[in-house]
Amino acid sequence: MCNVNSRIRVYLINMTVQRRGVKPHSKNPENSEIEKKIKRAYAQRQVSSWRTNLTSVVLVLVLVLVGVTGLVLWICFSWSHNFTHTLVSRNEILTQPRVFNIECSQDYKKYKHFAGCTPSKCGRAISDSVVSLDEAQKLRRLAERGLSLAGSDGGASILDLHSGALSMGKQFVNIYRYFKNEIRDIFTEEDFELYSNVRNRIQAAIAETFGLDSQQMYLTKPTFFSRINSTSAKTTHDEYWHPHIDKETYGSFDYTSLLYLSDYGVDFGGGRFVFMDAGQNWTVEPRAGRLSFFSSGSENLHHVEKVTWGTRYAITVSFTCDHDYAIDNPSLA
Repeated sequence: MCNVNSRIRVYLINMTVQRRGVKPHSKNPENSEIEKKIKRAYAQRQVSSWRTNLTSVVLVLVLVLVGVTGLVLWICFSWSHNFTHTLVSRNEILTQPRVFNIECSQDYKKYKHFAGCTPSKCGRAISDSVVSLDEAQKLRRLAERGLSLAGSDGGASILDLHSGALSMGKQFVNIYRYFKNEIRDIFTEEDFELYSNVRNRIQAAIAETFGLDSQQMYLTKPTFFSRINSTSAKTTHDEYWHPHIDKETYGSFDYTSLLYLSDYGVDFGGGRFVFMDAGQNWTVEPRAGRLSFFSSGSENLHHVEKVTWGTRYAITVSFTCDHDYAIDNPSLA
């Protein structure tokens, strides 16, 4: 039945064409030209459609790339945020030392062993009770007077009362030789007495925390005041922010301490002290009078953040177990 209907439709179509005087499937030049135009128009539409599709694909790829970049940045920010911890914040006031024990590195085996002193119990500690705020403020004024005489062209200046080293431009001068008799107009005997007294208390705190014989510990160099601001570095001496290990930098170091003389977030921005452990960082936020100390080996890799504004004052006080590297307290005599 379907075949009969199909034949009838074909017959009717042929009859209609014949009445119009056109043979089925005849090739009329005019019709051929029309067909060419139709094909060209169709081809142009295909090209236009292809270009539109390509543009859409490119746009999608760009959006995906932006999305992936944003995700990576978010992950990096989250990683940094989640894996950086604060050992002690500026707003905290510690009534008891905060002590963190760490397994000692192998660094100390490369050096002569001194019973009762060479680190066998390693770690890091923070205390707010060794030095008072009033004493810290007096020490800061001492540092300000000394460093006002010169200072580095870069962001980090030092004043070493033991050797007399003072940053001046891109070099160092000996403050005692350079200013000679004028030095007594800058410092007093009381300044040096306070400095020596504080140094002795720091030594006692380290000995108590790590179970040492304080008589077997000796002050060593460099021990110095530091002033850091946001001025860009001019020499390698100004680049204080690089991660380092004190025992590798100064072979004589066995214990390192820092006494802060200004407040993080009040006197300066940035400048936090950062212990760098595997997979995470631990920060100490400076506070005037706060003492941070630690064993000097690679168990305490660390760096200081760049200061972004203001001025950060501190004293680095270093100790050795080797009497050959001992230095005396400073003196005006």
